[in-house]
Amino acid sequence: MKKALPLVSLGALYALFLSLAFAAGYYTRAITPETRSAARPLPLPGLSAPSYALLDEARRVLEAHSINPLPDDKTLEYGAIRGLVGALGDQYTVFVEPQAHELETQSLQGEYGGIGVGISQNQTGEIVLSPFPDSPALRAGLVEGDILLAVDSALTAAPTTIDEVTALIRGLVGTPVEIRVRHPDGEEFTATIIRQNIPLPTTTWKIIDGQPSIGLIAVNLFSDKTPGEVRRAIADLQVQGTTRYILDLRNNGGGILTSAVEVASQFLEGGVIMYETQRNAPEKVYTASESSGALLAAAPLAVLVNHNTASGAEIVAGALLDRGRAPLIGQTTYGKGSVQLVFDLSDGSSLHVTSYLWYTPGRRALDKVGLAPTIAVEPAPDGSDAELTRAVQYLVSGQ
Repeated sequence: MKKALPLVSLGALYALFLSLAFAAGYYTRAITPETRSAARPLPLPGLSAPSYALLDEARRVLEAHSINPLPDDKTLEYGAIRGLVGALGDQYTVFVEPQAHELETQSLQGEYGGIGVGISQNQTGEIVLSPFPDSPALRAGLVEGDILLAVDSALTAAPTTIDEVTALIRGLVGTPVEIRVRHPDGEEFTATIIRQNIPLPTTTWKIIDGQPSIGLIAVNLFSDKTPGEVRRAIADLQVQGTTRYILDLRNNGGGILTSAVEVASQFLEGGVIMYETQRNAPEKVYTASESSGALLAAAPLAVLVNHNTASGAEIVAGALLDRGRAPLIGQTTYGKGSVQLVFDLSDGSSLHVTSYLWYTPGRRALDKVGLAPTIAVEPAPDGSDAELTRAVQYLVSGQ
């Protein structure tokens, strides 16, 4: 019998995910060849080539009179793109530089070539490493709390960012990377580590202590691999005798739309999951996937949400709520009712462009509103899990 994965802290495994979130909510379209090709320059009917004479004039004034030297051309170009995107006034239409885009893509694919460490930054700007269990980093001698000093002789002192460090450490599977750290006891340590394929699980599960019939399934992100992970979680919990379930979507910022729809399909016997609208196009209806087979279409269910439940996670929560499948327990969700397409640009950067709006089966428009919980529970001041406790009470008592 497969052993259930332990529930782990977002701070250890998902510091990278959180650093890449835009406000609260990942885009909910996969990066596909179609979206890549759509980013190629296209003629715009009725519009001549734009003129940026005023921008050039402003640059000449800065070059002539600014006491500060101008940054390089690439930095200026990126700044101009951010200004162009910012003029739309849409917080989810964003420009993403190459390093961050590469890391984001890997995260949503559910794996990467690396050494298996969580990366965070302390108050003084130092980069702190947390080796994953049974990882190349742990086997090479890195320990919890190591301060990263250099990667392949490139120093990582402040103001180096987490994204920059992560991009240095990651690379092709099978290639070496030299890591120099300072252990918590002050000793410096250098190791050459061969990069391996590192999975990024998005789903963890366990049986609730003292409640052998209740299984907890926590989904932190919707990546390519999430539907399969959720199916494995359900199957493993069922083998262990669970008959009632809690789906934990707290702090889930979303992810890939199709993955969210497939996860919702595990809890619904057919029917509508969401409606999607776009400019100058007919409405699209997403229904529960019959091919994936609903494993928990009738089992008692509760869903945990909070203010950081966003985007794709709201798709799942909204479908289960409106279809009468489960109550939402916790706090009002974030309120991101839009879908972004991701367009790769020629240098590896990307544009996330808001292109669709979505609605729950009851046609709730959630943008900037969110989903109100069926059973409101605020986080406990003593650090205990009040929302989980209330969900267990609901499943045991039925109210």
